[in-house]
Amino acid sequence: MSKIGFIGLGVMGKPMALHLQTGGHAVHAHTRSGVPQALLDAGVKSCASAADVARQADVIFLMLPDTPDVARVLFGEQGVAEGLSPGKIVVDMSSISPIETREFAARIEKLGCDYVDAPVSGGEVGAKAATLSIMAGGKQDVFDKVLPLLQLMGKNITLVGNAGDGQVAKVANQVIVALTIEAVSEALVLAAKAGADPARVRQALMGGFASSRILEVHGERMIKRTFEPGFRIELHQKDLNLALSTAKALGLGLPNTASCQQLFNVCVAQGGAGWDHSGLVKAIEHMSSFAIGDKPTNAPTKG
Repeated sequence: MSKIGFIGLGVMGKPMALHLQTGGHAVHAHTRSGVPQALLDAGVKSCASAADVARQADVIFLMLPDTPDVARVLFGEQGVAEGLSPGKIVVDMSSISPIETREFAARIEKLGCDYVDAPVSGGEVGAKAATLSIMAGGKQDVFDKVLPLLQLMGKNITLVGNAGDGQVAKVANQVIVALTIEAVSEALVLAAKAGADPARVRQALMGGFASSRILEVHGERMIKRTFEPGFRIELHQKDLNLALSTAKALGLGLPNTASCQQLFNVCVAQGGAGWDHSGLVKAIEHMSSFAIGDKPTNAPTKG
């Protein structure tokens, strides 16, 4: 049994902490809104502060919304750093800035502790099912120590490289996901406007080189108009902001990532910050004055 700390018990953090507890470990947790009763009933211990969590645990996990939140929890008043002692390990599973992650790791290592960044992909469904993909950055020997714990929360677990490289992989993941959602959106709106059945077009494409998990899952959402969030647009916007700010710092151009961010902005302007990110299709529909499911009035015909 290991003494585990967990800070951040939101939609994803709550089931992740529960998997660690039911996996046979003693979990000490803290969150600003209070540890949920379901976790307390399972045996998770509530701590008054992040510093208290760090004092109680040998490995401290973070699952927080954004870079400033991680900075505050690590180094703010009653933060993790105040409760650390040499030999402990901090594992940040949040999706945050790769550049600042490297700075956080250096500060934690100066305290005689180790740091692993381990952002995840898979959303709430993956968190509940313990099937998250986990992209880690850190030292090999430290990764090996925390791997059994990560395996209680995920399935596809990869050490990408040094501290910060896990965050780089997550940013790259979110760029690919956004651009693929945009491509599927354009394709299905085109098919529908041209008079074809978008559901059958999607079915046909699933058997070819254009097949993808996004065409399978999000293409179906677009056709069925089911935009209840699995992963909210506002969260994907945060991740694309990380991609664009990192690109700026590195002197890179990411033109299509910037375009996808603007399309998400169009969705937010329509009240869609809380839509599933497959709702990006609504921006394409808005620009086209045509939605999947509408009856085309000017589909091309043979002359």
